[in-house]
Amino acid sequence: MLCYGEGLLSSLTALLVAVLAFSRSPALACLLPAVLYLALHLFSLEPAAPQSAQRVLRPHGAAARIAHRGGAHDAPENTLAAIRQAAENGATGVELDLEFTADGVPILMHDETVDRTTDGSGRLSDLTFDEVRKLNPAAKHRLWSKFQGEKVPTLREAVVESMRHNLIIYFDVKGHASQAVDALKQVYLEFPRLYNSSVVCSFMPDVVYKMRQADGNVVTALTYRPWQLSHFGDGTPRFSSSWQLRLYMLLDVALDWSLHSFLWRLCGVSAFLIQKNFISQDYVRYWASKGIQVVAWTVNTFAEKSYYEHVLECSYITDSLVEDCEPHY
Repeated sequence: MLCYGEGLLSSLTALLVAVLAFSRSPALACLLPAVLYLALHLFSLEPAAPQSAQRVLRPHGAAARIAHRGGAHDAPENTLAAIRQAAENGATGVELDLEFTADGVPILMHDETVDRTTDGSGRLSDLTFDEVRKLNPAAKHRLWSKFQGEKVPTLREAVVESMRHNLIIYFDVKGHASQAVDALKQVYLEFPRLYNSSVVCSFMPDVVYKMRQADGNVVTALTYRPWQLSHFGDGTPRFSSSWQLRLYMLLDVALDWSLHSFLWRLCGVSAFLIQKNFISQDYVRYWASKGIQVVAWTVNTFAEKSYYEHVLECSYITDSLVEDCEPHY
């Protein structure tokens, strides 16, 4: 990642120098950074109350163990069975993916299609809730025979099950910013307890910004993995075309700089959810000095968990609470 320690002032100074070098106009070089600084000041959102963020991100003052997609290695991902299994395995909380069916029902699903995890096929945008409900979300899990009769749950069903087991919830919003914010607003309205037991997170800054605009009491976080625009989670390039790949790598650099320079402040986040390989003690300390918690993902070996929990004192997201496993992308 780019040098995150330089901060906003250094970024604006670099912009001033760049504009001055290219325009040869001192007035323009001073005006542009000033306008950007003013805009950031005017449109930045305050983060949730520190006490709420602390209760959610470090419950009981200790690092939290969050089951990724409910613990995708231990049970079928994003199911009520996964939530129950995570609680039984000692998880502090669960990370759950929010998606929508064609008729607008908020459900738990990671992908835009049902092919990878169920016995059906097709895009969620083409399937009604009734059609999705008939599918088996355990069909392709390694322990499918232990989880008969599972259904794709609604957002509300997942919230009720998580609260029943006193689990922190990380709502991972995949897209559909306005639709997701509306659905989450209703859930927070119905279950006010969520203000002190959940966080809304997304790779997409617009989702987080809209959530903070809609309800300033909700704890929010930005999720990030370096090179996420140009490469898949396993490192495979997203594009076969070399020029397209280079273009998106440049966009990745711009996104990295933006997130660490001003987007975190603009969106009013309380945490960064960062891919584990890019976290260091200095990185955790730097963001702690700004009141921002760092949460690592996906931490899947006991050795790694011990390091993040006891050395970095950093909460983490894992695919399994019971054994070492490969990451679920």
